[in-house]
Amino acid sequence: MQNQLVKITAFDNPLLKLFTDYNESQLFHYYEPEPGVFIAESPKVIERAIRAGYEPIAMLAEEKALDRDLTDLEHELAANGDRLPAFPIFVAQSELLRQLPGYNLLRGAICAFRRKKQPSLEEFSRSLPDKARVAVLESVVNPTNVGAIFRSAAALGMDGVLITSDSSDPLYRRSGRVSMGTVFQVPWTYLDKTA
Repeated sequence: MQNQLVKITAFDNPLLKLFTDYNESQLFHYYEPEPGVFIAESPKVIERAIRAGYEPIAMLAEEKALDRDLTDLEHELAANGDRLPAFPIFVAQSELLRQLPGYNLLRGAICAFRRKKQPSLEEFSRSLPDKARVAVLESVVNPTNVGAIFRSAAALGMDGVLITSDSSDPLYRRSGRVSMGTVFQVPWTYLDKTA
């Protein structure tokens, strides 16, 4: 991880705009028509996103958290280094990071990832075991609730989650944080409510 560290004193690198200039809806559509970008926060959530095969674009970490909070993440990056493209890890002092919305919830690091294309309902169904147990989230618009449901689904050993398209996105920062990264462990896809 050391060779990727970039110490910053201002948000002047174009990649940092992913953290400073875009809201989650804009990031969702960032590469449209291709899947966009999402932000994961906290080393545990970032580690689980990497393990699930999501491609990191850039990370922003608090300097004092590097040794304390990012040790497990460093091991995950080393273990997956052969399949991960190089990406910068921007390191800043807490004074600079206080300018970010939600700084108090940062928990050491945030990382921008490329989204994956979600499987179709048919593809999702074929990937499940026989007699699968699937949770269905219908019109759950609060990202905190979506994250809590994913945590519960993981704890109960659910085989997958179907989410109606009018629900909150499981990859929103708050959903990922509340789920403690289980949104990357439990298979899921969208269910068109009109279907």
